[in-house]
Parts: sequence; structure tokens; C-alpha cells
Amino acid sequence: MHVFRGFNHPGIAPACALTIGNFDGVHRGHQAMLALLKSEAQHRGLPSCVMSFEPHPRDFFAAKLGQPELAPARIASLRDKLSELERCGIEQVVVLRFDERLASLSAQDFIQQVLLRGLGAKYILVGDDFRFGAKRQGDYATLDAAGRVQGFDVARMMSYEVHGLRVSSSAVRQALGTGDMAAAARLLGRPYSISGHVVHGKKLGRSLGESAEGAADGFRTLNLRFAHDKPAANGIFAVRVHGLAKQNLDGVASLGRRPTVEDAGRVLLEVHCLDWPAQIGVDGAYGKLVRVELLHKLRDEARYDGLPALTAAIRQDVAHARAFLATHAASLRQTTRDRI
Repeated sequence: MHVFRGFNHPGIAPACALTIGNFDGVHRGHQAMLALLKSEAQHRGLPSCVMSFEPHPRDFFAAKLGQPELAPARIASLRDKLSELERCGIEQVVVLRFDERLASLSAQDFIQQVLLRGLGAKYILVGDDFRFGAKRQGDYATLDAAGRVQGFDVARMMSYEVHGLRVSSSAVRQALGTGDMAAAARLLGRPYSISGHVVHGKKLGRSLGESAEGAADGFRTLNLRFAHDKPAANGIFAVRVHGLAKQNLDGVASLGRRPTVEDAGRVLLEVHCLDWPAQIGVDGAYGKLVRVELLHKLRDEARYDGLPALTAAIRQDVAHARAFLATHAASLRQTTRDRI
């Protein structure tokens, strides 16, 4: 998959079958739309292309109004979004910076300057609630009318539902915000996960629980930065880690701002593997790209009166995570046997 920041690049396709959106989470509704786009692109002999925006348009307008609370909670990082788009078979992604210039384009200018001149769109697929242009003046009818005059095809995909529930990024955010990871997984079509490179932290976890655990490593953690300051999920989770060792690893993780030990307010995903792989060594995880599946929420973040209280809470979280993951693994084995 080819990824471009903007469309003024020599390697960009001169024509494409296009869909437009933020695709936060790349949920099952997005996946259905991308499958249709890919099919239409193949029939027309065109590359499939997704145009997305960074920052999210609602982030831009929230900042412009000085009301950060209006910005949506972020489901996925750009890296994770691109990874899922690639898994869906998309050939080209164009990420446009959403700024004042783009926000002020009229609907007709957006069609001319971005869709036709910039991307050479021959077929455009949009959702039923698609709006574009300054003050959201453009919609499907606007786009369809332009297509009839200027020779490109336009199609609209209606809402995608699972058990009567409309699948949307808002529904995913709601599930993650309430800690219903099973509902989030149903909407996404996969367990919710966050990926990133393991970075150096304060190494506080190595000293926590030393005397109680009888181990020099204490509660060693993998630290992954979350690029946005408003994650859709928050709290303590039972997790599964991919990419650190040959086998997947069970763990317990904290996603949030670490109120007991951090005052800077940075969002961090800290993962403690329940059984640290000996082959990794003390510092062998740094720089590795890992993916962490958040399978079950154990509790919300909390501020503790000192490190001993924090250590006791982590020890309890580890016990609860082990119990959940053992049950989860047994359930997966039973499901596999039932299918056979």
C-alpha cells in the first residue's frame, strides 16, 4: 500500500476509485465500504484509494473554537489506521492535513481542486451521512450532480448494522469509553488493539514490588506512547501482546495519564507481561514494534497515596488479569473444538 501526505507527489496514481472519511478504528462498517470500493476498483481497472484527514476535522474546529472538549476521543493512531486499511487491501492512501485552507474550500472547489485535479477520481463511494466543503454545504446529491456533468461515477453506501445496531466510530467510542471491550470487538470485527514502538520510561516498575515479589525485575513494563491526548479507552486492562516474542504474551496494562507517578499529563500505554520471556533479556524490548490487544477492562485509573499502595493495586490487577486470561484461553479452546 502506498501512503502519501497530500497529493502533490510524482508517485501518486493519476486516476483512482476513491472513498473519503476519517476511518477512525476501521470498524466493520468501514470494512464493508472498503470491500465494495475494492470490488468497484477492480472492475474499472483502477487503484483503490482512501482519502483521510489528520488532524480529525472535529479536532481542528474544537481547537479553533477554544473548546477542546468538542474533539472526539481517538480510537486509533494513524499507524494503526493505516495498518488496518492495508489489511483491507487498499492500494493507496492519501492523508490530507485538515487546516484552515482545506476547511474554507467550497463544495465545488473541493470537488475540482481535491477530488478531480488532485486525485483524478473516476469513481467515488461515500457514506449515507457524508458532508463536505465549507460549512458542510456539500452532500451526496451535490457530488452526484457534479459527477453527471463532469464524468465521474458516484455511489452511496447506507448504514451497516450488527444485531440492529448501526456500526459507527461513535458506537465504538461509546463501547470503549464504558469499558465494554466485547462490544467494541463486535463493532470492530477484532479485539481492540494499540500498536507502537517500545520506548524508554522512568523504569519505576522495576523497583515496584521487589521485596514482595522476590525478583529484581519487579513489575517491568513496556511503554508505548499514544499520540493523541484523548484516547477512547482508559483504565487498567487484561491484554495480549503480539510482536515481542515468537509466542503471544499475556499481560496487564494501564492506558492513561498515570496520576500517581506522572504530572505531565502524557498518555501512555504501560504493559506488564505476566511472564517475561527470558530470551528478550533486560533491555531487549526497546525499539520493538508491538501490538497490544485490550481484551477486558479491570478497573478505572486511580491515584494512590504513595508507591506501596500503587504496588498493592498492581499486584491485585495481575491476579485479576491472570484469572480472566485463563478463562479467556479456555473459552477460545472450546470454541475451536466446537468448530471442528
